[in-house]
Amino acid sequence: MILHSIDSGYFKLDGGAMFGVVPKSFWQKTIPADENNLCSWAMRCLLIEDGNQLILVDTGMGDKQDAKWQGYYFRHGEGELVKSIRNKGYSENDVTDVILSHLHFDHCGGVVKWNSDRTKFEMTFPNARYWSHSEHFDSAINPNPREKATFFKDNILPIQEANQLFFIDKVSENPFANIEILTADGHTEKMLMPKISYQNKEILFIADTIPSHAHIPVPYVMGYDIRPLQTMIEKNDLLNQAVEKDWILFFDHDPFYDCATISKNEKGFALAEKGNLSAFI
Repeated sequence: MILHSIDSGYFKLDGGAMFGVVPKSFWQKTIPADENNLCSWAMRCLLIEDGNQLILVDTGMGDKQDAKWQGYYFRHGEGELVKSIRNKGYSENDVTDVILSHLHFDHCGGVVKWNSDRTKFEMTFPNARYWSHSEHFDSAINPNPREKATFFKDNILPIQEANQLFFIDKVSENPFANIEILTADGHTEKMLMPKISYQNKEILFIADTIPSHAHIPVPYVMGYDIRPLQTMIEKNDLLNQAVEKDWILFFDHDPFYDCATISKNEKGFALAEKGNLSAFI
């Protein structure tokens, strides 16, 4: 098995929204904000070569939206999904599976792209199976008012129309030999969190349950979460397991670090080690 951290660019979101009820005087020590209270966040994906499978976890926001929309989120950085995959020595045609942690635009926007004459969308990874959870998919195409602005049908329905959509909860056996799919319901309905077994280590793509190293304290919960108290319960459980089992957490949005391990003291959970993926594998 070979693992690669994939840079699909950075964007900006309001710091208060990302940290919920936690005061800025606390979180700005680790994640600085600009004059508009916006913080830079990664859109980090994970590429897994395992035998005959080349598995991509998440796809960033893509680039098919118009410039005005992109301007709302201040897309920046040199990273781009397909370019990053090619830089690792692969082609988009090589990807066999795409695991979508959830269908918010910053995680699934790269699944489809414009065709050459910009008349319709086509699949970015034409040979891949795209994996979601049936309950999450239903919530995305029939969104609640809180999440409606983050679910774009242009990102979602083309997967189904191309007959490339598969539901991890509807298959009789796990399609991935060395990946266990965990779920969480605090951030959004049935978010997928792949846990990868790699050379006697376990690496958890923890998605938006813990989007960055600055969100390790259990009360540090995003304002975007549909069930913030549920997120706190899920975080506490996952962090306890991370300490007990020495899991490596892989962050999707952390602007500085790919991964971290967790320790626990009298004050609660804390970072043990942090750094790039290559430092942990």
